[in-house]
Amino acid sequence: MKDAALDRLTGKSAPAAWMRWMPFVIAAAIFILDRVTKIYIRANLYEFDSISVIPGWFRIVHTENSGAAFGMLADGAPLVRGIVLIGISIVVLCFVISALLNRNGSYSGVAMRIGLGFILGGAIGNLYDRVLLGTVTDFIEVYNGTWSFPAFNMADSAITVGAAILIFDLLRPHRKSVPSPVESK
Repeated sequence: MKDAALDRLTGKSAPAAWMRWMPFVIAAAIFILDRVTKIYIRANLYEFDSISVIPGWFRIVHTENSGAAFGMLADGAPLVRGIVLIGISIVVLCFVISALLNRNGSYSGVAMRIGLGFILGGAIGNLYDRVLLGTVTDFIEVYNGTWSFPAFNMADSAITVGAAILIFDLLRPHRKSVPSPVESK
């Protein structure tokens, strides 16, 4: 009991606590950034209005996406589409949250937790739109001439960055501690 109180006073347990809650802080920041940008776009641009940021490459364009990523399932029956997309989002959220809360899992590395935090924030941002509005507001468009990448938003960007971090973390070599002969006996 004294040791736990001493650790709280000296801050020795702070890194462990920070590692535990850091992904949720990241997710909250991403959710807030996503909400602010989507609210701004809906308040200041009519649907399909655009603002050129880098002519020939990048523009802000207001679109409402009723489907999944890149407009997939947009033409499906609204009830089925909603159930499928919201259901998948909830399953992903449950997996990510359980992975982050599991103290003994393989999701304890810094990069893994940061990546999951990004994914969690982005998934919550898009789920919020889908449940409350029935569509997801997209506004970032990268294009060149007649080629155009489908519009996306901050939540989509966070999910992509989070997935890239997870892939990088999974592919990079990890040091494995090998017990010394004395420790193994």
